[in-house]
Amino acid sequence: MITVVGGAGRVGVTTAALVMLRELDDVMLIDIKPNAPQGEALDLNHMAAALGLSVRAYGSNDYKDMKGSDIVIVTAGFPRKAGQTREELLKTNADVIVQVADNIKKYAPDAVVILTTNPLDAMVYVMYKKLGAPREKVFGLSGMLDSPRLSYYASLKLGISPASINPIVLGMHGEHMFPAPRLSTVGGAPLTSLLDNNSINEVVKQTIGAGAEIIKLRGYSSNWGPAAGVALMAEAVKKNQHKVYIVSAYLQGEYGYNDVIAEVPAVIGRKGIEKVIQLPLNEEEKKGLDASIKAVRDLINALPQEYRS
Repeated sequence: MITVVGGAGRVGVTTAALVMLRELDDVMLIDIKPNAPQGEALDLNHMAAALGLSVRAYGSNDYKDMKGSDIVIVTAGFPRKAGQTREELLKTNADVIVQVADNIKKYAPDAVVILTTNPLDAMVYVMYKKLGAPREKVFGLSGMLDSPRLSYYASLKLGISPASINPIVLGMHGEHMFPAPRLSTVGGAPLTSLLDNNSINEVVKQTIGAGAEIIKLRGYSSNWGPAAGVALMAEAVKKNQHKVYIVSAYLQGEYGYNDVIAEVPAVIGRKGIEKVIQLPLNEEEKKGLDASIKAVRDLINALPQEYRS
């Protein structure tokens, strides 16, 4: 079973729907709102019946019902509001993650845990520390949202399908992310060889500002993009696909960093992160990644000590 904690929220419900559409497994929606996850599950089951899907959704207000889940997707937490940074959410959502971690340890200790809660890098760090699980079992959405956004904006410039672009975004998931146009390719050719500097700068700016733009336009944060990324990550785990995705991972020496979370390419399979891929960065790119990692460290260091150990 795949559990979605925060399952009655926009990201949680959308994730559950996409997981069911791909028939990965039955889905358990856990949420603190009375009756809400049960109602969402009922609606999802009607969808499954209409589409002839052989999976079911369940709803609960009790964490014990996640027992036995091999994947736990954590979307719980307070979303960003218009004009609010991910950093401003820090302490409030850290409290949520600690509670969720305690319950995962109790009821699904062997699960692979995937997070979407913002500010993502800090929340993955808190989850990793509080869960005490191997690092490969705890990671975040990050590049599975940021990188497709880069593909989308670059595709508009190039007049090609986003699927033809292999995008790379590294470092922090947030305003200090590091899109890497030279490492992002189309048919093996770097974006920097296909677009002029002005176009590259526009694509980078749009990628970084995409989340804030969605909030500005519709008044609340994105759900379809994050849910799509998480569903693919869950599929890679469930089907042991060994696919390379960009995820927020705990680093242990990769790229020269330790004890920090960063979005990096990684091989994803049944155990979670099987290997972190280290890309060949030039001097300028390494400086850009250093600045992005510093922003993550600043965020982590802003957490009270009890969340960091």
